[in-house]
Order: sequence, then C-alpha cells, then structure tokens
Amino acid sequence: MTAKPEITNDILIEDLVENYNFAVRYLMEKGIRCIMCGEPVWGTLEEAAKEKGFSDSGIAEIVGEMKSLAEKGY
Repeated sequence: MTAKPEITNDILIEDLVENYNFAVRYLMEKGIRCIMCGEPVWGTLEEAAKEKGFSDSGIAEIVGEMKSLAEKGY
C-alpha cells in the first residue's frame, strides 16, 4: 500500500480527490471546483484556489483545514 500524498499548495487536484474522500465536497463548499459538474480537474490546489480569487493566506487556511480533516480520517 502506498502512502497518500501530503496535502500542500502543490498537490494536484487529481491526487487530492483520488486520495482523500472528503476533498470533492470540501472543494465544492469553498467554491473552488465543481468536479461533479464536469469542470476539468487538472492543476494544483493553489492554482485552482487562485482562479477563484483566494489569497495566499486563504490558500494556507484551506491547506490547514484539509490536513486537519485528513488527520481525523474524513
């Protein structure tokens, strides 16, 4: 079994949603990607967040929240 990639600014969206079950819903709630609607899912978390107007501090908060959720096993 391979380890899940670490959640960072540079994690690819594809890797994020493939490895973390909560990622699709979390990203949709933040308005970052509408993966369920068929929007493309390539690029990094940081790129996707910046496209939606998130600042560097906002992206850091998202990364922190997602890391916390991953640690809790969501």
